[in-house]
Amino acid sequence: MIFAIIAHDGKKAEMVAFLMKHLDFLKRADIELVATGTTGAHVERAGLKVRKVASGPKGGDAQIAAMVSDGQVECVMFFRDPLGMHPHEPDIAMLMRLCDVHDVPLATNPATARLIINGYEQNLKPTKS
Repeated sequence: MIFAIIAHDGKKAEMVAFLMKHLDFLKRADIELVATGTTGAHVERAGLKVRKVASGPKGGDAQIAAMVSDGQVECVMFFRDPLGMHPHEPDIAMLMRLCDVHDVPLATNPATARLIINGYEQNLKPTKS
């Protein structure tokens, strides 16, 4: 299962903290992370494995949108800064629209991401001890 992760600059630390808090789930569910370039670099520095695409302003949001459209991504977690101006806003809007078109869960904040993770956890098969 592939989860796409993106975070605006002011939310990158929050994304890393969120992933670290849910590390057990990510491992048990065998989640592959794909991230925009700068977000991915932050995640790598935290010791997690991630496949990086371009940074958001250089087309990374559009690359992830294409993966959503191709059915490759199970979930998108995009911690957005709603108070900032972003020159790549059209790509962000396209990504969000494609998540809706293809019925892909999209979390734009940690509260929604927690709910999505909880839903996936409920469907995990218990591991054998």
